Amino acid sequence: MVLRKDKQKVLGEFFDDERIKSFLTFEPPAGVSRDYHLLEKAYRGMREENFATFVQFFTDAGYDLNAPGPDGKTFLQSIRDHRWAEPYIEALEKAGAQ
Repeated sequence: MVLRKDKQKVLGEFFDDERIKSFLTFEPPAGVSRDYHLLEKAYRGMREENFATFVQFFTDAGYDLNAPGPDGKTFLQSIRDHRWAEPYIEALEKAGAQ
């Protein structure tokens, strides 16, 4: 994930369980799996510890960790080559993503 120069990173932002669960409500764009979209939004918007909690809420709600994205890859497959994704990858694998 690359941050644009005009985007400032927010430090110290607080994510309680309700805020984390709010990421389960995003609607996907046309042609994108809802499950894949929710994972992508959480990945882009959360720190690793919050993402791990999100993954638990995600699976508890019955969503599919292995839903394919627009390119046919699972979300885990899509982020494998991201430079700072290791903690996110670990959270996904621990929950059973492939």
